[in-house]
Amino acid sequence: MKKEKVDVAIIGAGPSGTVSASYLQQQGIEVKVIEKSKFPRYSIGESLIPRCMDNFEEAGLLDSLKAQNYQVKTGARFIKDGLVSDFDFSKKFGEGWDWTWQVPRDHFDHTLAQECIRKGVKIEFESQVTDVRFTEENATLTIENKQQEVYELEAKYVIDSSGFARVLARILDLEAAPRIPQHSSIFTQVKDVRRPNGSEGEAITFDIIEQEVWFWYIPFSNGNTSIGFVATTEWFDQFKGTTTEQFTQMLSFTKKYYPQFKELPFLFEPIQVKNIAKNVTKLYGNRFVLTGNSAEFLDPVFSSGVSFATESGLLAAKLIIKELAEKEVDWQKAYVDHMQEGVKVFSTYVKEWYNGNLQKIIMHQEHNLEIKEQVCAVLAGYVWNQENPFVKKHDRLVKNIAHLIDMENNQKNNKT
Repeated sequence: MKKEKVDVAIIGAGPSGTVSASYLQQQGIEVKVIEKSKFPRYSIGESLIPRCMDNFEEAGLLDSLKAQNYQVKTGARFIKDGLVSDFDFSKKFGEGWDWTWQVPRDHFDHTLAQECIRKGVKIEFESQVTDVRFTEENATLTIENKQQEVYELEAKYVIDSSGFARVLARILDLEAAPRIPQHSSIFTQVKDVRRPNGSEGEAITFDIIEQEVWFWYIPFSNGNTSIGFVATTEWFDQFKGTTTEQFTQMLSFTKKYYPQFKELPFLFEPIQVKNIAKNVTKLYGNRFVLTGNSAEFLDPVFSSGVSFATESGLLAAKLIIKELAEKEVDWQKAYVDHMQEGVKVFSTYVKEWYNGNLQKIIMHQEHNLEIKEQVCAVLAGYVWNQENPFVKKHDRLVKNIAHLIDMENNQKNNKT
């Protein structure tokens, strides 16, 4: 059987894998990326948050993305019961990027992959990892390419950035129960021929239909718009027929956007994903590390997926470079603890969103500006900034502020 050798093998050419590959290539590390799909290909996760811009910049990928003229995202808008609440990233607590993008992921991921190839990274598309063996010195991946030829790829380290394919989690039996309640989703895209001009048509919007049911509106600069629903699986069970028929029925629930999208054809059959959240028993082991969605996925509500994917991909690459230089690395402290610190913050916000507490804070019409800035920084992805009280005390502060809002509303109701 044919055998190749590289320093690092990366499974998956999405944002996490390409950030890892580009950074490693910059440092002179020989990398090969194995990607199951043919690019461009569709993927969910079209709304970014500012924190990932730091990671794209450090990996040397930012300039190629800027050249694509994607729709700029300067914040987020929330709608509930006729009320509107806007969050502006330029008015957040602490330092960091004030903007990012809304992107068609097929084009976006293809751009990242092609920039990596331009830099000299080897990416093999339409190939899949069918098995992997580890020793103290290396890892050996069994790969089947698009010609159905099987060969082995030997590497000193493996980065699994395979996303929802979850290659190593499946092969090594690492699946674990999610840390947050499960929700499901259905989504598609339309050619947005009735899109309003200006910021009204450009802003990403979350339309809260019920406490655990919301609709997303993500407009792209190419004239298409991503639309989707997230809810409990039980809520979706009321709709029958094909996913096109189900989605058509659901659209009437968003009073804000139903007139804009009524009777417009979908660009593809709506895709339904049940039980979105994922988790694993461990993030690293001998000669391997899991990054991005191949490790853990929380929920699409705050667009954290690409941010955690690029954060983990970049950090994994940096730590592997240290090990290749024969420097000691404490993976638990340097990788797991760091990633879990951010995941715990976002997990709190996801839980508090669905139990209604965070929705009370976000939709409060008499915002305390200091609180709003601190919450906005979390929404921007700066969940490692311990100077932010809504990061440092995330496990109790959201509950406390929501309780104060309830007391304030009760006082107002009693007066009337």
